Amino acid sequence: MLYSAPLVAALAGTGWAYSLPDNLKSIYDAHKVPPPRLPLKTDVIRAWHVCRKKKRKLTTHHPRRQQGTCRSSLSGRFSGGAVYCADIPNALFLKGKDRYDNMDVDCDGANNSGGDCKNDPSGQGQTAFVDTVSKYGIKDLDANIHPYVVFGNEGGNPSFRPQSYGMRPLSVMAVVCNNQVHYGVWGDTNGGTSTGEASISLAKLCFPNDGLTGDNGHGPKDVLYLGFTGDEAVPGKNGANWKAGSTREFARSIKDLGDKLVAGLPK
Repeated sequence: MLYSAPLVAALAGTGWAYSLPDNLKSIYDAHKVPPPRLPLKTDVIRAWHVCRKKKRKLTTHHPRRQQGTCRSSLSGRFSGGAVYCADIPNALFLKGKDRYDNMDVDCDGANNSGGDCKNDPSGQGQTAFVDTVSKYGIKDLDANIHPYVVFGNEGGNPSFRPQSYGMRPLSVMAVVCNNQVHYGVWGDTNGGTSTGEASISLAKLCFPNDGLTGDNGHGPKDVLYLGFTGDEAVPGKNGANWKAGSTREFARSIKDLGDKLVAGLPK
């Protein structure tokens, strides 16, 4: 059977994305601010009559439900407006003022100027956990192959160290983006006060049709970065295909662990 070029591209972009489990969708929806509810016409008329009777000025207020907040903030607010939040048991996530965070593109590590990273203005030759991952049979994480999240901030004010709250380097993380979930590993940290960043391979998984590159990220703050605490979230040397030749191969190798971790989240 022959397919048109656009259809082939669409299938390639979506054929191995993962649908949101119900519990993860509920978590995502519960922590974002919904649009304000406009008062019903009958509410306004009733209020107008009350104010007229009591000779008061009519004002309208559009309250928002108490959603979109972080009750258990672990950090100060970073430059983009996000905090590290612990509202979900056994997990940490980035929470913006109204929604979540954006997705800047990171190209650090091996092959930091290859592929769509060739125009990255800030790429570095190694990731934060190179000493550990180099024991897994590779030189370092490759942003073009390994879907990883930049999580944690060092050397700035505010700062945040996920290890202090139970996260382990190179542990599996869940990323909710574009109404889907993808799995990656915690692979790098940020040296400044910006948040919301992932490797180019993870960015292209999330938004395959947006033309993302090392110098062009995803601006809307609709991405949930969810890390898991505890040793059980770490695939280790033999629990992931670190030597994978493609993003697909690596993502498949951590899917079962990612599914297990997500299944353990609150219903």
